[in-house]
Amino acid sequence: MKQLGATVDNSVDKALEPLRQSRIVARVFTLASHVGDFSLVWHVTAFLYAIGSIERLKQALTLSAALGIESLVVNQGVKRLFKRDRPTWNGDDRTRVRKPRTSSFPSGHASSATFAAIVLTSFTGWPFAAIWCLIAIVVATSRVVVRIHHFTDVIGGVVVGGLLGVLALPIVALV
Repeated sequence: MKQLGATVDNSVDKALEPLRQSRIVARVFTLASHVGDFSLVWHVTAFLYAIGSIERLKQALTLSAALGIESLVVNQGVKRLFKRDRPTWNGDDRTRVRKPRTSSFPSGHASSATFAAIVLTSFTGWPFAAIWCLIAIVVATSRVVVRIHHFTDVIGGVVVGGLLGVLALPIVALV
């Protein structure tokens, strides 16, 4: 199984190399990686969406608190179960990203992105769900493009974030 994961990771890494050659693509994904740090994109998005509504402000505060709990579970819980090395510790030389302090598996950016997209969708419904999903995909993918995570780390993050998001739905629905 480990060999299959390495094969998939290597194949995806090679497939993404042409994207990394583009300065514009590299900048977009580097920015996406930065705004994914500490779930910043999700906090800002929720509070911008909340402008003009006490109800939406409560939802934004709930999302922020829930993201804090999700981050603790992933970074202080799940990641400690896996001590996986990253493809690089400083990212690709063509990008400048924050040096992570935790294990590579699962991707915290992918987990929080999936979690936030699920919770935000429960608050807003469609058509906003498409926007949340698009942002989540870009943030999660950015971690592979900047070479801070393996592809399978991102898939693991999506699964963990999805599970935590679904578990959070009954709680956030109380808001």
